[in-house]
Amino acid sequence: MNFLVLGYDGTDEAAASRRAAVRGLHLDGSVRNYAAGKWLDSGALLDEEGDMVGSFIVCDYSSQEALHKEWLDHEPYAINGVWQRIEIHPIALSPRALSNRDLANYS
Repeated sequence: MNFLVLGYDGTDEAAASRRAAVRGLHLDGSVRNYAAGKWLDSGALLDEEGDMVGSFIVCDYSSQEALHKEWLDHEPYAINGVWQRIEIHPIALSPRALSNRDLANYS
């Protein structure tokens, strides 16, 4: 099942330093999640001025429980207070977004 995860950064004065302190751990995890086929896309959430205010991840887990157990409960941005609010939305990807492997099973 595909999910869109939105992680909103804190707005306090220490928010940027919290992000910087664990960014390397977050990026290491993202490499592993992409390699395992769990993350399909990710990037920054921006405000109207173009400043980063959070992150988005499009991912594939068997359930929301699995998403938490296999990734989010250990995500450095989540456990170190970078993301102050997290939204998880089940999604259906468009055929264009699906890989060729997935297109064969698309109905």
